[in-house]
Amino acid sequence: HKKSLPVYTSADVTKHATKDDRIWVTYGHGVYDITDFVDGHPGGDKILMAAGGSLEPFWLLYAVHKNPDVYALLEQFRIGNLKDEETSHILSNMEDPYEFEPRRHPALKPASVKPFNAEPPSQFLTDSFITPSDVFYVRNHLPVPEVDPETYSLEVTGVGVRTIYLSLHELKTKFPKHTLTAAVQCAGNRRSEMSEVKAVKGLSWGPAAIGNATWSGARLYDVLKAAGLEDDNPGVEHIQFEGLDTDAANLPYGASIPIEKAMDPKGDVILAYEMIPVRVVAPGVVGARSVKWLGRIVASEEESTSHWQRNDYKGFSPSVDWDTVDFTKSPAIQELPVTSAICDPAKGDTVTLTSEGKIVVRGYAWSGAGQKIVRVDVTADRGKTWHVAQFTGQDTQSKPPRHWAWTLWKAEIPVPPGEKQVQVELWVKAVDSSYNTQPENFENIWNLRGVLNTAYHRISVHI
Repeated sequence: HKKSLPVYTSADVTKHATKDDRIWVTYGHGVYDITDFVDGHPGGDKILMAAGGSLEPFWLLYAVHKNPDVYALLEQFRIGNLKDEETSHILSNMEDPYEFEPRRHPALKPASVKPFNAEPPSQFLTDSFITPSDVFYVRNHLPVPEVDPETYSLEVTGVGVRTIYLSLHELKTKFPKHTLTAAVQCAGNRRSEMSEVKAVKGLSWGPAAIGNATWSGARLYDVLKAAGLEDDNPGVEHIQFEGLDTDAANLPYGASIPIEKAMDPKGDVILAYEMIPVRVVAPGVVGARSVKWLGRIVASEEESTSHWQRNDYKGFSPSVDWDTVDFTKSPAIQELPVTSAICDPAKGDTVTLTSEGKIVVRGYAWSGAGQKIVRVDVTADRGKTWHVAQFTGQDTQSKPPRHWAWTLWKAEIPVPPGEKQVQVELWVKAVDSSYNTQPENFENIWNLRGVLNTAYHRISVHI
């Protein structure tokens, strides 16, 4: 309670559900007037679902709100206290939407619990060219849906197609099975490094929100052709995907990719039923477009209207903040830029030098759009001397622009002479087959959503 503020009842709050009446909401014991915040809400107009009532049922679902920064922001809009006897009933009939989440491997380090988002320790990534599925990073936006393989049905509809429904069995038997090895990376991978420059909104990922897997499934091109879509239908610009995971308004997680990627047989987009049924795998593209628990495919003249396509996962100038951002001014992220990371040792580790006085360094490198990693450079003297790493894992069968897998590398780096070394800073940068490389620092690529975190990876280790 804030004793200096007036006390309101739930009935009082209910009268304030529109901008004309001022929008009031409650959380815990507080009453808040959020009218002036609604237009700037990063989650769009979903906040209006709580207008005239409590935020708590929605924050059970959108649990990313439960952090000190959001609480502090909300408190700025506090206008009163909710009557004591009314606060205990708000959640009394609410079921936890995350109650039946699957069990996860204990090695995964959660970035959030509801929804569950987690990455493995970075050292795990260099142990195997193929990331074990149990420790593959997890990125969820909503509760995991219950999907019965026996009753599963995929709808294919939209412009230029006849609507069809495919069971999991039909997806497996009616279409040739395609297998590819591809890395999938979250747009926010390495966000924790960008937030060291200035705070950003988003999960605090380390360098392990990426994994490399062998996926098998039906080719999206074949499925769309079976539904009657012509190769050059002028009315279709995007292929939209909708998941079976839904929010409080029963809207699904959604995303889309351009028709040029979807309808290119060499774009290698598949509807994977191995390693996860059924997931879009759009190789070379940001993980946010590889929709899981796929329920619906829509051929459309416009990109997905989903929040995550239109109002998230976009890059902006370092000078743009939440007061000036306009999500219509930037395109949705599709292909990701080149990146790399040191996985072993990890930041802050104490390392033992080899008999030659060198530090053994391992990591990964990857580039979007099917580009292949051609070189990885590592330095222990802030760029005065660069050492070229050797590749320990790379798909040697695939050529750019259809090289979808990551590259694992190893380097033995001499400790710089001339001073007593107790701590060394290691840097890494990668170069892809188009000779793209990484920017030197995060200051000049900072953006308010903390995406596209591709600057040199830098870690300090103790000798």
